[in-house]
Amino acid sequence: MGILIRKQNGIYGATPIAKLSIIGLIVSISAAYVNTIWAIYLDSFLNNLAFVGFFSAGLTIVSFFSYFLIIPIIEKYDKGKIYLYSLFMFVITYVLFALNKNFYLFLFLAVIMTILFALKITSFGILIRDSSKNKKVSSSEGLVYTFVNVAWVVGPLIAGFVSAELGINWVFLLSAAFMFFGLIMFKFSKIKDTNGKKRVDGSMVRNFLDFFKDKDRTIAYILKGGVNVWWSFIYLFIPLMIIREGLGELWIGYFLFGAAVPLILFEYKFSSWAEKKGFKGVFKVGYLIPSILALACFFIPGIHLKLLLLVLASVGLAMLEPTTEAYFLDNLKAKERYRFYGPYNTSIDLGNFALKILASIIILFLPFRYIFLLASALMFSFFLLSFKIKNIVESKRK
Repeated sequence: MGILIRKQNGIYGATPIAKLSIIGLIVSISAAYVNTIWAIYLDSFLNNLAFVGFFSAGLTIVSFFSYFLIIPIIEKYDKGKIYLYSLFMFVITYVLFALNKNFYLFLFLAVIMTILFALKITSFGILIRDSSKNKKVSSSEGLVYTFVNVAWVVGPLIAGFVSAELGINWVFLLSAAFMFFGLIMFKFSKIKDTNGKKRVDGSMVRNFLDFFKDKDRTIAYILKGGVNVWWSFIYLFIPLMIIREGLGELWIGYFLFGAAVPLILFEYKFSSWAEKKGFKGVFKVGYLIPSILALACFFIPGIHLKLLLLVLASVGLAMLEPTTEAYFLDNLKAKERYRFYGPYNTSIDLGNFALKILASIIILFLPFRYIFLLASALMFSFFLLSFKIKNIVESKRK
């Protein structure tokens, strides 16, 4: 409970980490609504499964460069204000998505949303780290991720029902409403982060080269990308498989609900374990579990059993989501996080891009089930890379 409450002037109030956890929950419910129907929404414009993958990969390129371009903004300005303004712009964008029927406006909004995501995730991540003690980074990340993943349990169920009953446009309007609620909560939380640098690093090329000069930073970057390889596989291609197998949109909600349950149950526990015992063992087991279960899905014919195994694979992801981020932050000096945390989040784009391109190529030439072999091989490669990390033990740090 030490993370949740503290005594201030004789009264107990929520800590910044607790406030950020609740805000993260509300904002992530909004994001979960959109992610649940995003692949279907894309398919309604593109009408081709492979094109959906290629278009999504194109957006990841936009996102990749966005993280480097926003470095001067992140270094110089209040991260709280950046986060607040990004939420406001998300509200407007989601409303426009709900009203839009024009393909070119859809393209424009998709690009804007991608850039806003870079601002939102970078500013929020820095707010979490700057609100955490050095010995509690992993458990703080675990707490926030646990709350955030409650959204990925509730969100898909609601979005699946609303989409099936009312249509996709209503999902976007619901997302806008929750994003606005999150904006109001953050405004009244009075969380600020005015720490910054007078001299900013504006060269995108130099920032890129400096980031990857450090071996430990690079390994942490790749391992974080592995988490997003898996979730891209789960959120983009499995819903399309469910639809093409004739199960209906409501089953997408059921599946994504199930996939998020292990995250809520185990993320904080695994984060605390990593804090006390180190990261290496957590990473190894975390990547090995989805590798084995994805391989099993390749050989299993029934879709229901495949979905069950993919839900169980989330136990491995519960070991990885908060800990990969905490490991990266533990390898940074204080001022480096303003410069390098944004580029670190391009690992999301790298993971998404790699999976989307490779899976789309496979689908063009081979039966759909071969993407399970791809997912298994990629997860196994990250398992092998886990042997190369430093086994940082946060509880022993000063």
